[in-house]
Amino acid sequence: MASGGNGKWRKILAVACIVLAMVACTGKPTGAEPKNAARVKQGEALYAQHCASCHGAKREGQADWRRRKPDGRLPAPSHNETGHTWHHPDAMLFSIVKHGMVPPLAPEGYQSDMPAFGGKLSDREIWAVLSYIESTWPAEVWQVREEMLKQTGR
Repeated sequence: MASGGNGKWRKILAVACIVLAMVACTGKPTGAEPKNAARVKQGEALYAQHCASCHGAKREGQADWRRRKPDGRLPAPSHNETGHTWHHPDAMLFSIVKHGMVPPLAPEGYQSDMPAFGGKLSDREIWAVLSYIESTWPAEVWQVREEMLKQTGR
């Protein structure tokens, strides 16, 4: 009886390993990986190509990014430690990049210059960009972010 039970567990373990291998091979990370050097490097190149023209080469955002422009839209915000990007959970940041600043992320009728990149960048590339941005934040920002997201349940 004991050996029959071991065989059952071996089969379960084998199936679990196959499933994990399949998930690992899909190439779709489910979050930012700011400590993964390869992802950060890829994200840095993609950021330079797709994001820096609005958000700045050093992630500094557009001038006066906290004040509305004459058309009522907000300038592109900073993605460095002086901005508010780090106030948001990864899933929200991913959604903003993929879909643009649209409901439910923004109020109905909200006008934004933030385009949707879902048609230009794959999910994997969007996560790489977020990996790069997050890799640049200092330790103090990470500590505050972790505590803030924990308190808000995000």
